[in-house]
Amino acid sequence: MTFVIALPCVDLKDKACLDVCPINCIYEGDRMLYIQPEECVDCGACEPVCPVEAIYYEDDLPDGFGGYTAVNAEFFTAIGSPGSALKVGPVPADHPLVAALPPQEHHG
Repeated sequence: MTFVIALPCVDLKDKACLDVCPINCIYEGDRMLYIQPEECVDCGACEPVCPVEAIYYEDDLPDGFGGYTAVNAEFFTAIGSPGSALKVGPVPADHPLVAALPPQEHHG
């Protein structure tokens, strides 16, 4: 099991989670952030700092967000498990499902 970033992150990318992740397993795509499931140690540090409640434990994903487990995992098909988002930096891509979404509005 792992933590998963879902739809509320799209077009927001607050990045507070990046600052608290002790192993740097949260990677930045063009429109959202993604958790590398093989690198995540399930510490949960990311979940409470997300301002839009986009991060969930895999078993606790709300209805409608279930597909984001695959979205997070499949994002890494091309780059694998680099071991640290700091080494990779922003990835100029998104999962096809995310790339196809209309622009997301965030109110705050």
